[in-house]
Amino acid sequence: MKFRQELFWDVDPKKIDVKKNAQYIIERIADFGHDNEVHWVFKFYDKEFLRKIISKSRCLMPETKSLWTALLEK
Repeated sequence: MKFRQELFWDVDPKKIDVKKNAQYIIERIADFGHDNEVHWVFKFYDKEFLRKIISKSRCLMPETKSLWTALLEK
């Protein structure tokens, strides 16, 4: 996945490691991602891992956290 600079404005997107920076990636895409980026997250990361990241996140917008919690219940 080629990450957009607008999504990761505070780092060089080319240097993001999808394994080491998983929480950072998931939180950013959950809050600000486009449809194709959200689809990629659901394909790339395990659903249980996503649940864990979303539930423990302290930086997600409340609306985002509620939406993703509901989406991951299915």
